[in-house]
Amino acid sequence: MPIVKVIEVIASSEKGIDEAIQTAVAEASKTIRNIDSVYVKDIKAHVKDGKISTYGVVCNISFRVD
Repeated sequence: MPIVKVIEVIASSEKGIDEAIQTAVAEASKTIRNIDSVYVKDIKAHVKDGKISTYGVVCNISFRVD
């Protein structure tokens, strides 16, 4: 039975939530192998001058340990 580790990452995007999640996974993939899933724990948006300027996500990324 494989061991699964979970890390928490925070990522942001000026375009949307989907891109913020993609960024979280892409950055984690640079140093972590065997990523199985991403769980979005929290979503937020930063507002500037009455408009959303950036979207942020807090994610748990699960991966199998070799």
